[in-house]
Amino acid sequence: MTRLGFGDAQLGGLHRTLDEQEAEQTLEAVYNAGILYYDTSPFYGHGRSEHRVGHYLRQQPRDSFVVSMKVGRLYKSAHLPPGHFKQRSQIWTDGLPFVFEFDYTYDGVMRSHEDSLQRLGVDRVEVLLIHDLDVDLYDGEDGIAGAMDQLDSGGGLKALMQLRDSGAIKVIGAGINHEEMIKQFLDRFDHDVFLLAMPYSLIEQNALDEILPMCAERKVCIIKGAPYASGVLATGAVSHAHYNYAPATPEVLEKVRRIEQVCHRHEAQLRSVALQFPFGHECIVSTIPGVMSLQEVNDNVQMMSAEIPQDLWSELKAEGLLRSDAPTP
Repeated sequence: MTRLGFGDAQLGGLHRTLDEQEAEQTLEAVYNAGILYYDTSPFYGHGRSEHRVGHYLRQQPRDSFVVSMKVGRLYKSAHLPPGHFKQRSQIWTDGLPFVFEFDYTYDGVMRSHEDSLQRLGVDRVEVLLIHDLDVDLYDGEDGIAGAMDQLDSGGGLKALMQLRDSGAIKVIGAGINHEEMIKQFLDRFDHDVFLLAMPYSLIEQNALDEILPMCAERKVCIIKGAPYASGVLATGAVSHAHYNYAPATPEVLEKVRRIEQVCHRHEAQLRSVALQFPFGHECIVSTIPGVMSLQEVNDNVQMMSAEIPQDLWSELKAEGLLRSDAPTP
């Protein structure tokens, strides 16, 4: 798994339509840049991302790349007359015409794994993650409890461990948006890795209190998703910036503006500091910014390799913009 990976949600048409030529050119640029870890999901464009990723990767030597894939949603035809289909999710501009239901049971995990392999057109993936088992997608704690019960008594975790033990999958874990769910998973299940999307960034480091120490103690690795905090750490403190997949608040914009000022004083780019910061922690093994163009691919490669002065980290801590106990690269 390369330290710089590729988050494939944009290939599903995340907030912006991407034509097939653009998708192919982006994937070619990613691969040629030596970015050889790809994270995808059935949810991304309701299958469109998996089709696009698979179309490119199955033309490459199979041992040259690593793929992580998600389980938890099963897709089927909407069984509607032509022209009557309407997307349930508004975030995909051109999602494929299929509907899903959440399913974390044994049969659901096994079928999801098989369906994704067929969409990708490959014989295996290395990492299988439980997807989006977060409180904001369910009816409070009762909804979470029901989904966790499917994983436990319904056999979802048994399926994951069976796939891992058989060698079909090398690594199992969960993709999480809210750090408090990690503790529930660690208390109940044997995970190898978490894909942590939003928590732990230049903007907030609450995961240092409990979650990251727990992962370090149990030797659980972290893949850092959304290293630009869904936008604001890439665009800077502009009026249309997004944080946590919503318009950034005035408080977030002010903090980012002050971080930008420190970066400017040390002749460093905000994007570079944001991209490299998580690797100060021993659990972080890769980060997966999403890209939609050749320019963004090249920019991420440059930002990842740029040298950041140690004095910059010290000043961020002295100004109260970064926790004093936050490990830095």
